[in-house]
Amino acid sequence: MIRRLIDKLSPTLYVQIWENRIRVVDIETNGVFDEQPHLQVESSKNGAKIVTAFGNKAYVNPLNPFSHPRALLNDFFVAERLLKEIINQLAGKKLLSPAPIIIIHPMEKTEGGLTMIEIRAFREMAIGAGARDVVIHQGQESLINTEINFKELAKQEQRLALTLLSMH
Repeated sequence: MIRRLIDKLSPTLYVQIWENRIRVVDIETNGVFDEQPHLQVESSKNGAKIVTAFGNKAYVNPLNPFSHPRALLNDFFVAERLLKEIINQLAGKKLLSPAPIIIIHPMEKTEGGLTMIEIRAFREMAIGAGARDVVIHQGQESLINTEINFKELAKQEQRLALTLLSMH
């Protein structure tokens, strides 16, 4: 009973990632973050790293965690922090905000499919950013303007993983 209540209250976020763009859509509220995947970090006097801007507002030495010649995910920790900042912005100032369910959809550099390492890295990135549950969606078709069924996507991901494992 409590699990169903949490599921009902948890936002579902659809995250599309390109090298020079990240688009996060809150499926329930239609809130959208669609900007450059940049994070601006500065050091405080005691040496701690502080996020001072993200997205299009990050213009002083911006870090792009999705810029690499061979793979889409280049810097795991910067990507995790960027996604956390985006989630917090979309959630707004709420007293109680349940952890979101996240669908990660890499939009480029996926020729031949994602490796198990890439799938795990994207999953861990989303969990580290605050996700309660994560599905990695593979394919070029966008899920925007479709009925998103998280459980069905999770089953598809499991079938794909089993297929990959059976090849070895």
